[in-house]
Amino acid sequence: MPPFGKPKPDVRKMRKKRQRLKKKLKCRFCPNGDIPRPVYVDYKDVKLLKQLVDREGRIMPRRRTGTSAIYQRAVREAVLRARFIGLMPYVADE
Repeated sequence: MPPFGKPKPDVRKMRKKRQRLKKKLKCRFCPNGDIPRPVYVDYKDVKLLKQLVDREGRIMPRRRTGTSAIYQRAVREAVLRARFIGLMPYVADE
């Protein structure tokens, strides 16, 4: 503790507190929490798929997007199909 004034806030504690305050991500594909069958993500919806791919062209992980596990697999398949057909690039344009 410094001899004068208030003690400095501990940076590690502040970071932990900020991490705990993150809002819970929800799956954008699950209507009101339940997973419909069959699970399908449209590979022709390039606008949606670009939101799930980062700038370098890699598919973003579930913890970043909030997508449920079943839909994450469907997103992967959709991105691979869109790339194969030529709707999306494999790598980023520099």
